[in-house]
Amino acid sequence: MIYTLEQINEILKGEIVGETSQSIKAPEQLERASTSEISFIGHKKYEKLWLTSKACAAVVNQDISIEPGENRAFIKVKNADIAMSQVLELFAPPKPLFAIDIHPSATVDSSVTIGSGTQIGAGSYIGPNVVLGENVTIYPNVTILDECTIGKNTVIWPGAVVRERCHLGTDCIIHPNATIGADGFGFRPCNERGLVKIPQIGNVIIGNWVEIGANTCVDRGKFSSTVLGDGCKIDNLVQIGHNSILGKFCVMAGNSGLAGSVTLGNGVIIGGSASIKDHTYIGDGAIVGAGSGVTGNIEAGKTMLGYPAVEARDALKQWAILKRLVRDSGK
Repeated sequence: MIYTLEQINEILKGEIVGETSQSIKAPEQLERASTSEISFIGHKKYEKLWLTSKACAAVVNQDISIEPGENRAFIKVKNADIAMSQVLELFAPPKPLFAIDIHPSATVDSSVTIGSGTQIGAGSYIGPNVVLGENVTIYPNVTILDECTIGKNTVIWPGAVVRERCHLGTDCIIHPNATIGADGFGFRPCNERGLVKIPQIGNVIIGNWVEIGANTCVDRGKFSSTVLGDGCKIDNLVQIGHNSILGKFCVMAGNSGLAGSVTLGNGVIIGGSASIKDHTYIGDGAIVGAGSGVTGNIEAGKTMLGYPAVEARDALKQWAILKRLVRDSGK
């Protein structure tokens, strides 16, 4: 896959500044790029790296303040991050191929409904009364238990488990070893029996265009459903507790976690390693910073930091005061 700068710009529809005689063989980050590779500058603070980079071209924002230089070129676009995603798609190698649509070693119950174009890899198990939509891709060693539905164009990578009666929408991606529909963590003390397990009889409902990272767990509801709205993006190693409800286009970064019955509005962002207390409501567009601990409800649009989490401006003031106290105590 080798392209000219002009061929790449046909897709990006940006403005070419400068020129280069180099053919472009791959995308690469600025520090590692060779003279036959294209990179990108998504923020002004990275402009200084261009001077020492060997990249022959870069996708940049329209407000860039430097020139490309000799035999080098920029493609100016409105949003360099989004444009670079198009470049990555252009150079992306093909996904693993299936020699046949349904591998002989896959166990597929006779009651399963399989849409056209669907593929099932070696060692996978598809249980009774499962419905697979059109063009679903199930890689090797996936388990989908009884009465689940999987929407069209959804991709499930090796080792993932979708437990009974859970429902996934269209165009979802489930990464390796993610678990959808494990039991929620519910126990109650009992004098006679120690800790008594509370049955978890609900399920998980996942909307369309949802992506769930590797080794993430979405617990089934205790009574009804744990719900992830359309367009949610969940990172690796995330815990979503039973009966939690996520609105549309929420983002949860790695190692973050929701306890049971947490509700997120639309467009909520949860930073890495943040923890959210059970029965908490977080309003539309709110942001919880990395490592924060949320113990109460958050209004829409607020940004919260710290442990316990407070409004970002208050957290920054507290940290500044602590810093001065430490500095002054050493005098």
